[in-house]
Amino acid sequence: MQGPSNKSIVGDLLDYLNESWTQFHATAEAKRQLLAAGFHLLNENDEWDLKPGGRYFFTRNMSSLVAFAIGEKYSISNGFHIIAAHTDSPCLKLKPISASSKCGCLMVNVQTYGGGLWHTWFDRDLSVAGRVIVRADDDCFQHKLVKIKRPILRVPTLAIHLDRTVNKDGFKPNLETHLIPLFAKKMENTLVETKEKNNVSSKDVHHPLLLQILSNELSCKVDDILNIELNVCDTQPSCLGGANNEFIFSGRLDNLASSFCALRALVDSCASAGDLSNEGAIRMVALFDNEEVGSDSYQGAGAPTIFEGMRRIIDCLDSQCVRENRFARAVRHSFLVSADMAHGVHPNFMEKHEEHHRPELQKGLVIKHNANQRYATSGVTAFLFKEVARMNNLPTQEFVVRNDMGCGSTIGPILASGVGIRTVDCGIAQLSMHSIREICAKEDVDFAYKHFKAFYQTFSIVDKKLTVD
Repeated sequence: MQGPSNKSIVGDLLDYLNESWTQFHATAEAKRQLLAAGFHLLNENDEWDLKPGGRYFFTRNMSSLVAFAIGEKYSISNGFHIIAAHTDSPCLKLKPISASSKCGCLMVNVQTYGGGLWHTWFDRDLSVAGRVIVRADDDCFQHKLVKIKRPILRVPTLAIHLDRTVNKDGFKPNLETHLIPLFAKKMENTLVETKEKNNVSSKDVHHPLLLQILSNELSCKVDDILNIELNVCDTQPSCLGGANNEFIFSGRLDNLASSFCALRALVDSCASAGDLSNEGAIRMVALFDNEEVGSDSYQGAGAPTIFEGMRRIIDCLDSQCVRENRFARAVRHSFLVSADMAHGVHPNFMEKHEEHHRPELQKGLVIKHNANQRYATSGVTAFLFKEVARMNNLPTQEFVVRNDMGCGSTIGPILASGVGIRTVDCGIAQLSMHSIREICAKEDVDFAYKHFKAFYQTFSIVDKKLTVD
């Protein structure tokens, strides 16, 4: 990871996207970059020894991560300045029993995860990635990440000759029966069957051929693969596109683009000696799993992960004295940016946007508003976040959903209501949200990074200028 500069981070984002096929890989890559930047890895099971000026992080489930840098002039009255995003995206996941066959073809049973545009998954070159539990030489168990880079799966569409009305009536696949990836034609009885364990053969659960591919990638025996947790992934790389290379074409922009910009902003805001010398607050980034399905999980924003971490940090730093309601006071002085991709106006469907709130690509971060609190933005939090942008000559836009349409939500309201922390919802404008291939403007990625970095560097100054009873 590079140090702070005005250089574009788009190339690094593309590398991050191409590495991060799953939420596990996204977290592992974030971990690698934090370690390279000098952050210290903590374990939630251990006691922590924290000091002002220190930079730390911890992971949970290898799909969520919290990193923070403590200002050298830390004071409880300054609280936490946090950017939160999520590592997961809509995808297909292998079922616990994935092996099936139809008409002499080997198929892989999948579940739909999140609210994907599932028709976009047809006729794509697909593979698998995720994590595997493997037996080690000492008869202990290891958690390993795996990624099969070559295409091994495909969900074929039905020929138009067999569905003459599809262009008129629309493509309406049954997600249980039509969205099953084709894996191979070769029959399994030509393969060497794996040994049975606990009266259940690996062949009964997953195709031996799939297990062999995984074992080859992991350099382990098939019999040592004890459990798998795999996503189906598109193998087409993330890349620049458009006539002037002004766009990013990629899967998982929602929400790895936000995750990377937040992570990079934190690292670059405290990369040089002296960056934290005048900071009294704690700069933090939190990346959660399972946002696409409601966040109610051990590793999701609905879990107390971030607030437990904040409480532990305060306890460590104020261990020498007893103060009343230290955590509650710190939260009152804290501010959270919920960063999740935003709906850019589609040039072919402009009527889907409220006419005065049509965020455009290349026009800066989008501030999200909703009177019914589907977003956590208030007049105060929007002002403060936009003031950071104004001080740094950065553009912003506003978004409100039409009154006759439903509104999605983010982790913002979950975290804001968790302990009562001031929160603003924002995001990079994009098109094709929840498609297997999404699009955003590369200029907006740099705007987001600069805005997030400016938030870390200047929010302490901005916040002191406004008093709200």
